[in-house]
Amino acid sequence: MRRTTPAVILLGLACAGCAGSRGDAAETAATRFAQALQSQDGESACAALAPATLEELEQDEQQECAEAITAQELNDAGTAVGVDVFDGQARVRLEHDTYFLSRFDDGWRVVAAGCTPREGLPYDCTVKGG
Repeated sequence: MRRTTPAVILLGLACAGCAGSRGDAAETAATRFAQALQSQDGESACAALAPATLEELEQDEQQECAEAITAQELNDAGTAVGVDVFDGQARVRLEHDTYFLSRFDDGWRVVAAGCTPREGLPYDCTVKGG
């Protein structure tokens, strides 16, 4: 099931040169998430999700996150090729996917994955929070 990422996630991501160490931390979180998906480690992938994203995934798929996330065909995102950070939000572009992350008290969490750009519209994402 494909869903559209709210435009709110995209606000402020035009600041491509603002990443610094926050960008490194967001990229690390995205890479860990991608590696968990690649190895079909649903528990680790779910631990990297933002709470609202985890909740929406379980609700939409009517199953526990670890099973639902590995069924989403998000297994081969590749390596990170770019990071844009603005305040507490980040877009991590990978070779074959784009992830959106938000910063929480315990670090960066994935709020949307399986995202593809659409001309003049918000990204279309397979997994996202409400």
